[in-house]
Amino acid sequence: MTQREVTDNDNTTWTCVQAYGNLSKENADKAAELTEDSNGEVTVVCTPSGGAQTVRLQLAKGWMEAVSDEELVSQIGSSQS
Repeated sequence: MTQREVTDNDNTTWTCVQAYGNLSKENADKAAELTEDSNGEVTVVCTPSGGAQTVRLQLAKGWMEAVSDEELVSQIGSSQS
């Protein structure tokens, strides 16, 4: 499972993974295809290290490479509001 960690301004570390990322590569790819929306976005689940609540984001399919840490933190913050 490929995951990514970012830390926000409150020193909360967020671990983000694409939904269904814990499946085998073949099954994860198939699940991602099925869950990709019409805008080419997939669901990414970000889990905090502290007391904050898990958030779900809709990000571009290539979010791991294309979305900067700052943008990911910003998206997490926006989804909490």
